[in-house]
Amino acid sequence: MPTYEFKCQKCGHRFELFKNIKDEADEICPICGAQADRVISNGSGIIFKGKGFYITDYNNKHSVS
Repeated sequence: MPTYEFKCQKCGHRFELFKNIKDEADEICPICGAQADRVISNGSGIIFKGKGFYITDYNNKHSVS
């Protein structure tokens, strides 16, 4: 199920919900109870940790190239 981001029209609180694509987009703010609008989010970013990948990560020493 996709994650959608919403922003409250009254207090500006932003929150995310897992919703089916076929569900209605109308949501209520969990903080103040006002109408919230669906916003276009940045999506998920890619996070690289560590020093990266090396040729030895993919090749078997006994394989023929």
